[in-house]
Amino acid sequence: MKIKVSDEFREKNPDFRGKAVAASVKNSLYNADLWKEIEQLTKEYRIKYTPDSLKEVIPIKATRDAYRRCGKDPSRYRPSNEGLCRRIVRGLPLYQINILVDLINVISIRHGYSIGGFDADKFQGNTLTLGIGNAGELYEGIGRGLLNIEGLPVYRDSFGGVGTPTSDHERTKMDLDTPHLLAIINGYSGNLGLQEAANDMIRLLKEYADATDIEELDF
Repeated sequence: MKIKVSDEFREKNPDFRGKAVAASVKNSLYNADLWKEIEQLTKEYRIKYTPDSLKEVIPIKATRDAYRRCGKDPSRYRPSNEGLCRRIVRGLPLYQINILVDLINVISIRHGYSIGGFDADKFQGNTLTLGIGNAGELYEGIGRGLLNIEGLPVYRDSFGGVGTPTSDHERTKMDLDTPHLLAIINGYSGNLGLQEAANDMIRLLKEYADATDIEELDF
């Protein structure tokens, strides 16, 4: 899968850098050791942050700023990375979905990035393009129904939108039968910390999802 950044998006977000991780994986519903890691992370997070201080975490702040530049209010259409972190500091438990989703959430919380996670076999065509959502563009967010993506950063395959920082699309979501993962780490603040987040993701994929054939792509 090739990943491109549109001129329209790059013009508004010149500092953006992306990191993709692709792998063959074995998904499952639950792993106790992964949840121990999640529980430890949430304890540390609640000590370190408050709802107000979260806004100053560099990747979260950069994502919010990118929303504004693209034409979206980040307080009304909250980026998923901020939403996860705010849920934790409010004392609410994380949703347990499946191993692939859960470990991507771990990386998003620990490193602050918005991360898209996709079943790579469900893409149409061989290229993803990062652009900006249009008025009236149909998009079904996972568990959210129709989502107004006008002004949101959006990845599109040859059929249409597949991912935004607020919600990925139902069409390409990961499930227990997903054999090939594509995860995209969105660095709206540039390269700082991207490789560390990718390394952490690869570690978790190997440990909890038996990942093989791992490839990385910078864009």
